[in-house]
Amino acid sequence: MRARLVAAGLTAAAAGVGFLGTKPDSAWYRALDKPSWQPPNAAFPLVWTPLYGLIGWGTGRALEQAGPDGGRLLTLTAADLALNAGWCWAFFVKQSPATGLGVIVALDVANIALLREAVKHDRTAALALKPYAVWTGFATALNASIWWRNRG
Repeated sequence: MRARLVAAGLTAAAAGVGFLGTKPDSAWYRALDKPSWQPPNAAFPLVWTPLYGLIGWGTGRALEQAGPDGGRLLTLTAADLALNAGWCWAFFVKQSPATGLGVIVALDVANIALLREAVKHDRTAALALKPYAVWTGFATALNASIWWRNRG
C-alpha cells in the first residue's frame, strides 16, 4: 500500500507542477503556427487526466510487486515524472519549442526505460503505462512540428 501511495503522490505532484506551467491561452502560444492535426486545447485535459491515473496506478502496482528491489523503478518513476512536469515549463514558461523538444525526447527515453523496468516486475502494470508512452510519442511529433514551423 505504501508503494501505491508514493506513486500516487509523485504522479499528483507532477500533474500539479505541470499544470502550473501550462499556458495554452497565452498570447505567445496562440500566435504559434501549429499543424492542422493538433487536437483542440480542450482535448489535452481529457487525455491527461486518465493518463495520470494510469501512471499512478501502473507505477504503484509495479513498485508494490518489486518490493525491496524497487529502487531503480522508483528512481525511474521520479525522473520520468520530473521530465513530464518539466516539459510544460520548458515549452510554455520558457516559450521555447526547441527546449520543449529536448525535454520531451528525454521523456520518451525515460518512458521506455520505465516500461522496461516495470515489465520486469508486473506485466499488467507495464501495460497500464503504454498509453502514456504512446501519447508522449504523439506529443513529441507535435512539439517537433511546432518547433519546425516556428523556428527562426
